[in-house]
Amino acid sequence: MNTFISQENLKMYSENFHSVPVHTIAMNAVIANGINASAKNYDAICQDTPVYSIHLDQGKVTNQKQSGRCWMFAALNCMRFQVMKKLNLEEFELSQNFTFFYDKLEKANYFLESILKTLDEPTDSRLIAHLLTAPVQDGGQWDMIANIVSKYGVVPKAAMPETKSSSSSREMDSYLTEKLRGYACKIRSAYENGATMEELREQKADMMTTIYRMLCICLGEPPKSFDFEYRDKDNRFHRDANLTPKDFYQKYVGIELSDYISLINAPTKTKPFYRSYTVAYLGNVVEGQPVKYVNLPSDELKKAAIAQLKDGEPVWFGCDVGKREARDEGILDLDIYKLEDLFDTSFPMNKGERLDYGQSLMTHAMVFQGVDLDEEEKPIRWRVENSWGDEIGDKGFFLITDEWFDEYNYQVVVNKKYLSEEVLRAFSSEPIVLDPWDPMGSLA
Repeated sequence: MNTFISQENLKMYSENFHSVPVHTIAMNAVIANGINASAKNYDAICQDTPVYSIHLDQGKVTNQKQSGRCWMFAALNCMRFQVMKKLNLEEFELSQNFTFFYDKLEKANYFLESILKTLDEPTDSRLIAHLLTAPVQDGGQWDMIANIVSKYGVVPKAAMPETKSSSSSREMDSYLTEKLRGYACKIRSAYENGATMEELREQKADMMTTIYRMLCICLGEPPKSFDFEYRDKDNRFHRDANLTPKDFYQKYVGIELSDYISLINAPTKTKPFYRSYTVAYLGNVVEGQPVKYVNLPSDELKKAAIAQLKDGEPVWFGCDVGKREARDEGILDLDIYKLEDLFDTSFPMNKGERLDYGQSLMTHAMVFQGVDLDEEEKPIRWRVENSWGDEIGDKGFFLITDEWFDEYNYQVVVNKKYLSEEVLRAFSSEPIVLDPWDPMGSLA
């Protein structure tokens, strides 16, 4: 057999293509309309009715715009739900810019500390290359927003509104990354020239002063205190003066973040179920809680999420949003596109294989705001609050089929009161440390 593509091979490929008339029809359709439009399954769209037996009310869908803050928006959407319920509000948002500022600041510090920990690593090692890839990227995980909120609190959006750089973060991220890579070079060079750790930490303090200044210029300086003023659904005016961000969180959100646990579904041979995991060099707040989760079968994630929804509380989750997604309709369904029919082939990889071979990982975080259960209490479809504005989907809300959940949902965060003793013991066990580049270390 040839190791190269011969003329005979090309002839065979062409004859195979033309041997089935529908191949030409598919080619013409895709050339004119694109793959997904040509393969869209309208029967699936008709069946995916956005009606749910458990349906939580939420305000207007938020919009992260041109930033990678979905994980942060999702968490703050869970928290604003509590504020709206407590205060009888029609609409309300927490400041995503406030938490964004402190996440960037903490990530910069975490990065520099990681550089200081790895001074003896060769510059071209896989670990150093990984650390330098994206020192302050927008993405994150649940434990990272929990760290920010626990340390700094939250504020209403009016107290620290969006800026151009928070809503479109590419330029800011580019210059922060350039600065931090330069700092990494400076620290490592100084170490090679005999600088002590004390001297390097003095340099780091000056570096962080510069990062803080850059963030203030891009995002504004976070408020130390503010007045909270609002009107409720009955048009009654309220004012609470001189609150700190942590005061506001305790008084108006009040969620005990340490009660919430991350459950993942990663069905690979290297990650046994009912074990806890963490990821090396993944985090934001150096002194904060590490990223940690327990790996469970998909049905365990569903059971816990449904229990929390039944109690009237939304659920943060992370998934691979780009797979089998009809964006305009806001539908994620394994049958939304007839790709097998269009290409006359199958896509047989299972969830574990997709993780192992780089075909799928967590890319986006959203919030479950409802679920439709059948007569046997089995989920059929899930109601999802996204953060892409209200011009797509059902006024910004998406629908996920239960089959899609099994294949492309990777994480849910629930209160530990909904979990069995077996799961709690597994979570409390000493975690297995995954490599920094493990797919379960991906950031939403």
